[in-house]
Amino acid sequence: MNNHEIDYKIYGDDMQFVEVELDPQETVVAEAGSLMMMEDNIHMETIFGDGSSGGSGFMGKLFSAGKRMLTGESLFMTTFTNEGMEKKHVSFASPYPGKIIPMDLSELGGKIICQKDAFLAAAKGVSVGIEFQRKIGTGFFGGEGFIMQKLEGDGLAFVHAGGTIHRKDLAPGETLRVDTGCLVAMTQEVDYSIEFVKGVKTALFGGEGLFFATLRGPGSVWVQSLPFSRLASRVFAAMPAAGGSKDEGSVAKGLFNLFDGD
Repeated sequence: MNNHEIDYKIYGDDMQFVEVELDPQETVVAEAGSLMMMEDNIHMETIFGDGSSGGSGFMGKLFSAGKRMLTGESLFMTTFTNEGMEKKHVSFASPYPGKIIPMDLSELGGKIICQKDAFLAAAKGVSVGIEFQRKIGTGFFGGEGFIMQKLEGDGLAFVHAGGTIHRKDLAPGETLRVDTGCLVAMTQEVDYSIEFVKGVKTALFGGEGLFFATLRGPGSVWVQSLPFSRLASRVFAAMPAAGGSKDEGSVAKGLFNLFDGD
């Protein structure tokens, strides 16, 4: 194993957090800003990239961090190392309602391709990079853009997505069509392409967008029931400035009246 072997426990239902147990000198790497709490004797350090290119010098680390910028992530990540003599715990929280999925990369072919912002934390040694979509149509119309995240290594990684998460194992040649925003992750052997919705009326008035993500097995696919973009659009549509009603509840009405000066 090239990655640190970490133990974990996931708490909660809709707003979950993961508690990672670190043996002495074990390290976990996480997205900046995802920390919830940690015990004493855990050393926190901000680093370029994901820390997997420790021996490649400054330029290698800078290149690793630069690749993360293409997926909309921060240049920096944070490592948490247990410098004590006993087991210690550090916890990371999900950024919005959904589920945290533990993925053992050693059991998934050593590589997972996932949507942007899906990565939460991982054992040190897991590489967090970018995955370019080879097909132009997939890149332009894939919902997640031309670039997705890839997690490589043989350790444990934690991925977060919205709503309920469902894993679908595809047999060779089996096809699954998914709303582009609902695709969370897939194993590297899954063939991923974009298919235009058939029928003018369905495309224009179906409310499901113009494109499907077509996934062909073999391999595993993870799908979310509530993409963050869909949640954000519902919240935005309910805001008074966006045409929503401010009389939908007495508490909300009172707050809006207070700010409106009524």
